[in-house]
Amino acid sequence: MAITSANQLELLQTAEAVAREKMIDPGLVIEAMEESLARAAKSRYGAEMDIRVSIDRKTGRATFTRVRTVVADEELENYQAEMTVEQARQYMANPEVGQTYVEEVPPVEMGRIAAQSAKQVILQKVREAERDRQYEEFKDRAGTIINGLVKREEYGNVIVDVGAGEAILRRNEKIGRESYRPNDRVRCYIKDVRREPRGPQIFLSRTAPEFMAELFKMEVPEIYDGIIEIKAVARDPGSRAKIAVVSYDGSIDPVGACVGMRGSRVQAVVNELQGEKIDIIPWNEDQPTFLVNALQPAEVSKVVLDEEAGKIEVVVPEEQLSLAIGRRGQNVRLASQLTNLDIDIMTEEEESARRQKEFEARTKLFMETLDLDEFFAQLLVSEGFTNLEEVAYVELDELLVIDGVDEGTAEELQARARDYLEAQAKAALDAARELGAEESLIQFEGLTPQMVEALAKDDVKSLEDFATCADWELAGGWTSDGGERVKDDGILEPFGVSLEEAQDMVMTARIMLGWVDPAELEAEAAEDEDAGEEESEA
Repeated sequence: MAITSANQLELLQTAEAVAREKMIDPGLVIEAMEESLARAAKSRYGAEMDIRVSIDRKTGRATFTRVRTVVADEELENYQAEMTVEQARQYMANPEVGQTYVEEVPPVEMGRIAAQSAKQVILQKVREAERDRQYEEFKDRAGTIINGLVKREEYGNVIVDVGAGEAILRRNEKIGRESYRPNDRVRCYIKDVRREPRGPQIFLSRTAPEFMAELFKMEVPEIYDGIIEIKAVARDPGSRAKIAVVSYDGSIDPVGACVGMRGSRVQAVVNELQGEKIDIIPWNEDQPTFLVNALQPAEVSKVVLDEEAGKIEVVVPEEQLSLAIGRRGQNVRLASQLTNLDIDIMTEEEESARRQKEFEARTKLFMETLDLDEFFAQLLVSEGFTNLEEVAYVELDELLVIDGVDEGTAEELQARARDYLEAQAKAALDAARELGAEESLIQFEGLTPQMVEALAKDDVKSLEDFATCADWELAGGWTSDGGERVKDDGILEPFGVSLEEAQDMVMTARIMLGWVDPAELEAEAAEDEDAGEEESEA
């Protein structure tokens, strides 16, 4: 095929047709054609030549040109695309380095292979333009609901036509054993939009907690208007879910508004989610109260919250235990996700037995370490003392309120407790040094001798070792394994070190070692604060 014999007007018509079909700029299609023709020309004139093609946007006429750049003698490398100043004088008056000389060359004859190559270039460019358009159109729609038509199913993943492109609903984002046929209508949550060189760019979900929140926003006008807010959502997709709501208008019941007249509003969401049972929970800023609500329909006798550890103990009557835990732990798992707390459920009998065991253990501790008789040790435990540190360093007045304890006895108790703690600290330091702990770690502020010993046992023996630790390695934390929360024990967790304290200690160690500049940290903190203020204003 010769480009000179081609119908030039047909070239423009083809570009227009492709642009309309793919909903992209016709100029991008013409640019793809220019590039494909230039490649074909290079195969004819030589790959090292700088051949360019320009298609007139009005007439469709294709102009082939060869471009050569003027370079210094010592920089001449490509004789086909470059020339020296001396050589350029044949074509230009007063040539200078950096100038270009453009000359028109005859159009090329395109054989079958060249034509096929040109077609591939055009298709590739059109696909890239189409993907760019799709990304630009959908990038700001992440976090919203979209309706689409099922095109096909591939290995359990559903390809959905969303009007301006294709999206993917992965197998693990479908509810239960949902199956679809071509042309089925499907409603999904746009979980993510990513610019990808190939494959899907729009990722859908029907299992995301946000999908349920958006469905309620569509069904409940008070949520859409901001009168009611969804504070948290926890789902076991297709089976059961819990959603926490709060009303900013005292005259509106948030639970009743979400349920609707005769359950019409919540039922619409349930139907969309394949019959997923939904517990609508009133949110409360008081965590124990919120947790009691989250464990509905089970009745709770008592709640004990450990805010630092993020753990909570829930005591229920024996007959309520199975209801509180739920089938295969579903109820307590959803309540844990909803409140973001680690929940330990026990019966009243189990809690009583545990408290008795703790009482006996603390009594024994005081008897052995302070050389007390059982009755006196029990008095200390009954007054709320749980460890030797409390006895050793509490204000003297707090010991004097115990029956039978005078000032002399209180001072003797504290002296014994301090002597024992000092002996324990010395033993821990000796053990740490024997394990190879360096003085830089031993002298680090915030670490007790027992902590240093525990670190040394875990092969953290210097300040450099300590500075490379992650906060969760020290304080412990939770990770996700197949959707289940898994506990990672921290080296310093037995000593009550929180994640925030671990972060502060590690950062202090890095600053001491010169790994981190405090000024940079302050600047970053100031930037974060400014960004937060801007978000609040927005």
